[in-house]
Amino acid sequence: MIYELGPDDGTLAVRTGRTGTVAKAGHDLLIHVTKWTGTLATGDQPSVTLDADATSLRVREAGGGMVPFGDDDRANVEQTIDDEVLKRQDISFRSTRVEPTADGLSVTGDLTLRGTTRPLAFDLVLADGRVRGTAVVKQTEWGMKPYTALFGALKVADDVRVEIDAALPQSR
Repeated sequence: MIYELGPDDGTLAVRTGRTGTVAKAGHDLLIHVTKWTGTLATGDQPSVTLDADATSLRVREAGGGMVPFGDDDRANVEQTIDDEVLKRQDISFRSTRVEPTADGLSVTGDLTLRGTTRPLAFDLVLADGRVRGTAVVKQTEWGMKPYTALFGALKVADDVRVEIDAALPQSR
């Protein structure tokens, strides 16, 4: 079975945390990737692919912080992601090995982020007609410097969580 996935089927999300001496001043963000496509092949030749438009990340929630997170903050974060963090370079993942597990798949493959390709491994749970999974991406392993503010006293944590939760559509 080959499943084709996209935003109409569920969410591809990025969760960021904060560190630094004034971490409590910042916000933990939930960001949705609004333009993405993926394939999940099961059976004799399992595989996983994902392509994401780096300019389609949109802040959906902001938790913590000492002041409310407003529309200007949202726009500034999204502009910073485009211009400084991802530099408008699309993101892709191609599996190199997919092994069945008790409740889904163990996936290993190559993630390309800002022109750097490195291995990444994660598990996908296939249950109740859905696919769910989380991968932790350490920004510095892809040559990215985590975003800082307030002269470096507030930093985005190096580990960023990427989560998928999508309904498995009719296979082709």
